[in-house]
Amino acid sequence: MLSDIKIAQSAVMQPITEVAKKINIDEKYIEPYGKYKCKLDLSLLKDLSDKPNGKLILVTAINPTPAGEGKTTTSVGLGQAFQKIGKNAIIALREPSLGPVFGVKGGAAGGGYAQVVPMEDINLHFTGDMHAITAANNLLCAIIDNHLQQGNELQIDQRRILLKRCMDMNDRALRFINVGLGGKMNGIPREDSFQITVASEVMAILCLANDLEDLKKRLGNILVAYTYDNKPVFARDLHVEGAMTALLKDALKPNLVQTLDNSPVIMHGGPFANIAHGCNSIIATKLALKLADYTITEAGFGSDLGAEKFLDIKCRYAGLKPNCIVVVATIRALKYNGGVKKADLAEENLDALKAGIVNLGAHIDNMHKYHVPVVVAINRFHTDTDAEVSFVSEYCKQKGVDHAYSEVFAKGAEGGIELANVVCDVIDRCESCYEFAPIYETNDTIQNKVKKIATEIYHAADVSYAPAALKAIKEIEALGMDHLPICIAKTQYSLSDDQTLLGAPSGFTINAKEIKISAGAGFIVVLTGSIMTMPGLPKQPAALQIDVDENGTIDGLF
Repeated sequence: MLSDIKIAQSAVMQPITEVAKKINIDEKYIEPYGKYKCKLDLSLLKDLSDKPNGKLILVTAINPTPAGEGKTTTSVGLGQAFQKIGKNAIIALREPSLGPVFGVKGGAAGGGYAQVVPMEDINLHFTGDMHAITAANNLLCAIIDNHLQQGNELQIDQRRILLKRCMDMNDRALRFINVGLGGKMNGIPREDSFQITVASEVMAILCLANDLEDLKKRLGNILVAYTYDNKPVFARDLHVEGAMTALLKDALKPNLVQTLDNSPVIMHGGPFANIAHGCNSIIATKLALKLADYTITEAGFGSDLGAEKFLDIKCRYAGLKPNCIVVVATIRALKYNGGVKKADLAEENLDALKAGIVNLGAHIDNMHKYHVPVVVAINRFHTDTDAEVSFVSEYCKQKGVDHAYSEVFAKGAEGGIELANVVCDVIDRCESCYEFAPIYETNDTIQNKVKKIATEIYHAADVSYAPAALKAIKEIEALGMDHLPICIAKTQYSLSDDQTLLGAPSGFTINAKEIKISAGAGFIVVLTGSIMTMPGLPKQPAALQIDVDENGTIDGLF
C-alpha cells in the first residue's frame, strides 16, 4: 500500500468553490487561500441562524497506544462513507500542530484512503491560524514585559506573571528560561517559560469564542499576573485586547477543505486534549450543523480527555447536544492494554485481548454516563484473527452497545459503510431515548468538580492536592471564578495520571500538582502527574525523514 503522502498527492482534488457548492455555500462567503482551501466569512453562520441544526456525531477513542487507534482516520472515513450512502454530511476537525508533525505522533489529516487534502498544506502552515495565535499570545507577553520596563504603572509583581510565551513546536529547552538579561536596556530580569501554541489560552479562546466581539471580550479577560499587593491584572488592564483581536480576526474564520472523495471538511482550531480542551472551534461545529444533516467531529485522545472536555466544556458553552458518540478501538490496542508488547501485537492472543478489553468497557461506560447513545467502531487490521473479531463482537453485545468494523484506512468510503449505517440507525432509533447531560454542575466547588471527573471518568478513589494547588483554589475562589468548568491536564496513555497503568485501573489517587485559571477561555486548568505543556522531541524526530525535491514535492511527511 502507498504511503499516506503518496495517496494524498495522487488525489484528484476539486476547486474549493466546487466543494462549497455541495453544501450550498455561495461564493460571496468564500475567501480563497489558493485553489484548494479557503476561509468562510463569519457572516455565513449569522445568515444561517434560523436554519435547524443537523445531527451531531462525536468520535472519540480508547486510551491511545503506540500501535495507534486511527481516530481521525475513522472520523474522515465515516464522513466519506456518509457521502457514499447518500447522506448530507460534513466533517469538522481540528487543525494539526507542527509539534507532533515534526515529532513522533504525526499529523492530523487522517491516513490511508481516509484523508483530508491538501495534506501537506494542512499539516504545515495551512492558512496561518497557528501563527496568528502564536503572535497574539506573544504580543501580550511582550506588552507585559514592556510595561515592567516602562515604569510598571500597574505594579505587576514580576514573580507572579502567569502568562507564558508560546511557539508551535516541540522544544524542551524552552520549558524554563530567563528573560530580560544583559543590562538595563534589555528589560527586567525574570524567570519565564514557553508552552506549545496548542496549549495556550489564546488557542482555547479562539475555539470557544462565538463571534468577533466575544473573542475580544475573552482576550481581555485573560488573567496575566498579580500585583505586589495581590490584586489581579487582566489583559484588558494593559489595553491590548484590541490589537490581539486584530491579529486573530482572520484566524477566527473557519477553514474549508476536502477529503480524498471531495466531500467537505471544516477544519478549525487545534488545542491538545491532554494539556488543553481538545476540540475544534465552536464556530466551525455550529456552522457545520447548519450546513449539513450530519456533522462528524472528534475530540482528542481517549474519551477520558477529549470527549469529557467536549461534553463538559464545549457543549456547555455552545449549547450543543450530541446525538451519538462513536468510540474507536483496535484489537491491537486492546491486546497492548492486556500486556502484549508492540512487536508482538500481530500474533493472535485471546488471553491478552480478554485482559485488555476492559479499557474499551470503561470508555463505553463513561460515555453512557452522559446519556448519549454509543457505537463502538473497531478499526480493523489484516492481522486481526476471526477468533479475536468474534470475541470483541460478543463483548460489545454483552455491553449492550451497537458496533461495526471499519476498514476505511485501506478501503476509504467503502470500508466505512457498515459503520455509517449503524450510526444512522442508532441515531434514528435512540433519538427520543436519551437526554444529554454533563457529568457535573458548574456551581459546585472546584474540589467536588475535580473529584467528580476523577471518580466517574478516571475511576479514581480520591484526589490529592499539592500545597500550591490548594493555594490556587483559594485565589480562584477570591476572584469569584470557582463556578467555571474544569479542564484537567493528564496523560493520554492511561485512565489514571500514571501512564504505566493500562487497562482499567481503579482505586488510585489523582495528584493535582498545580491549578490555574484560564479566565478568558472560561475554565479552570488542573495539572496532574508529570504532564508538561511544552513537549520535547523524540530521539528520532519525524522531521529527519522529511525532504523536498527540486520540483517542490514534499516526501517523508508520513
